[in-house]
Amino acid sequence: LLSFLPERSNLSGVRHILLVLSGKGGVGKSTISTELALSLRHSGKKVGILDVDLCGPSIPRMFRVQDNDVHQCDSGWVPVFVDQDKSISLMSIGFLLEKPDDAVVWRGPKKNALIKQFVADVAWGDLDFLIVDTPPGTSDEHISTVEALRPYKPLGAILVTTPQAVSVGDVRRELTFCKKTGLRVLGIVENMSGFVCPHCLECTNIFSKGGGEELAKHAGVPFLGCVPLDPQLSQSLEEGRDFIQEFPKSSAFPALAHIAQQILDGTSQQSS
Repeated sequence: LLSFLPERSNLSGVRHILLVLSGKGGVGKSTISTELALSLRHSGKKVGILDVDLCGPSIPRMFRVQDNDVHQCDSGWVPVFVDQDKSISLMSIGFLLEKPDDAVVWRGPKKNALIKQFVADVAWGDLDFLIVDTPPGTSDEHISTVEALRPYKPLGAILVTTPQAVSVGDVRRELTFCKKTGLRVLGIVENMSGFVCPHCLECTNIFSKGGGEELAKHAGVPFLGCVPLDPQLSQSLEEGRDFIQEFPKSSAFPALAHIAQQILDGTSQQSS
């Protein structure tokens, strides 16, 4: 009888599940997932990140925990904690590969089975938010993720785009995916929206501007904000410096704090 019940135990302590999606690769979904987790933690929340980008698991490296191992406990896998007070925990296929350069050359069914296992078998404990970082596109993995999470009523999806028309076009398809799968869109984030010069503080729009806001208006969904490129933040990630400490000093921080606040406001309205 127990096997027919939904896997209550491991996600029962998670209050809100957010998916980070985009129809396109290279728009910074993993970066936004990471920075959003840090912004929510900054507001005193306990956050988990589930990295279902099976072919490009970059989250472990961003937190400098790529050499950590995942351990087993009675209720499944124990996620990797990134800080002393265990306020951010991660699960990624990156922790399960024998060598960091191993490629995941799997057909759909095997990927789908692992995603289901990630949803059912990670012992997250109590979390305010679980952020699910997804691969590009609207592939098998997305359908499996949404289906596996459906019994736990995800809060919704945040769509990430860059400002150019090509990127916006691909993200428009992701909106259709959300509609077809019944996933609520919490809003659109325009990432890489200008470059703030560290010397003169002038903002240069490298790609163009306003595509994300226009798409949100066109689709009738909230526009959560623009996140600028910050070369110093990128450098701290590349060099494995303490990104968590450097994040609040970033020029992207106010924009991300504003996005996190809108999500927090949305959840408090929902629960009131």
